[in-house]
Amino acid sequence: AALRALETPERAVRWLVLGGSLIGFAFLTKMLQAFLVLPPLALVYLVAAKLSIPKRIGHLLIAFGSMIAAAGWWVLIVSLWPASSRPYIGGSQNNSILELTLGYNGFGRLTGNETGSVGGGGGQGGPGWGQTGLFRMFNSEIGGQISWLLPAAFLLLLTSIWFLRKTRRTDARLAALVVWGGWLVVTAVTFSFMAGIFHAYYTVALAPAVAATVAIGATILWQHRSNAIARVLMALTIALSASWAFILLDRTSTFLPALKWFVIVVGLAAGFLIVFLDRLPKRAVLAITIATLISVLAGPTAYAVDTASSAQQGSIVSAGPSTGRGMGGGMPARIRPPGTTGTATGTATGTAGGLLNGSKSTSAITKLLTTNASSYTWVAAAIGSNSASGYQLASQEPVMPIGGFNGSDSSPTLAQFKQYVADGAIHYFIASGNGGGGGPQASGGSSSAITTWVAANFTAKTVDGVTLYDLSGGIK
Repeated sequence: AALRALETPERAVRWLVLGGSLIGFAFLTKMLQAFLVLPPLALVYLVAAKLSIPKRIGHLLIAFGSMIAAAGWWVLIVSLWPASSRPYIGGSQNNSILELTLGYNGFGRLTGNETGSVGGGGGQGGPGWGQTGLFRMFNSEIGGQISWLLPAAFLLLLTSIWFLRKTRRTDARLAALVVWGGWLVVTAVTFSFMAGIFHAYYTVALAPAVAATVAIGATILWQHRSNAIARVLMALTIALSASWAFILLDRTSTFLPALKWFVIVVGLAAGFLIVFLDRLPKRAVLAITIATLISVLAGPTAYAVDTASSAQQGSIVSAGPSTGRGMGGGMPARIRPPGTTGTATGTATGTAGGLLNGSKSTSAITKLLTTNASSYTWVAAAIGSNSASGYQLASQEPVMPIGGFNGSDSSPTLAQFKQYVADGAIHYFIASGNGGGGGPQASGGSSSAITTWVAANFTAKTVDGVTLYDLSGGIK
């Protein structure tokens, strides 16, 4: 929409209103992360629009207003609606949508100071969510997820801008580079240095920018292929991409071990030959082009096929084979289905689940939960949404997720939970299973206090490896 506004000045306002509205809707999906694309979009219109500067500024203010309207109506409704008659604002500690927006889902992601988080870098980056720094997108945890074409994207961005340095400011190619290149740089820098919650799958936000920047940059260099400098730059881009793919594939050396050698040999050969493009027949040029595409895309394609052909489970998704290290600092790189890591499937052992994967009920536990279920508002309560999920799916009866998704929300409070128990609204409290600790551990919230109170006042019993407390018989 922003680029359309540049192409059609007479209809620029309507396109900018649409663009602003789309970003507003994106805010409702991912909150402040949606605003990472704002700087390049505003910059490109301010620089490249075929209008006077006052009009450009005015149009951008209209676009900003449409963004605020598209996002703000929901924030306003939630803020004004009485807390007593709406759901708790998960992720906040004070039941506040503004706290969630600006804190846990906002600036806390940058600084690492996130009350209610299940871990993190403590404001400086580190083991909690992985080490921050300029090369974070290329490290052993993140590199195989997004960085295959990142070196090419950055190199092509710089070289393309250099080749377009003498074009007019309204040139469509330059405008596109500003949008996609700006998206690439702003998002990559933010992800590299954010000290708060970070998972490798967040980097999917870079994919459109990488694809567009590489496509535009490669096209511009190809258009200048009669220039020896352009051919050398093409060769350098191909060689760099093939070499980096070799390194990434070498990190998972048991995964298609011959592929890395194929990629590096074909890539370096194609890069060398492309320098002499002007002296080669058309068929040879076509063959070199095909070889180039194969060499730079073979690695990520193999990762994609591996991901699509492997069963997945859990909350943290990742592409390709596991590198043997955590995702975002200590998180499993690939969560396989039960039974693929040496645990037999079909055994009468339950799991209470946790932050990353759901709980697993058994027939005996499910029978307990469904017995006389209509007498209770919740047949059970468990710490965190994932811990509650498996039991609710198995029993098809309500299970209370104490503390929301992370188990860190102050919902319900200890006093509220005591009242629910006194009212006979909850049958069981599910504390742990198969060595688990009763769901995710997080700062903030009331989960720990509730767990301690239940353990001190009710008798525990173990069913198929899962610890449960019957809350219906009164305090012991």
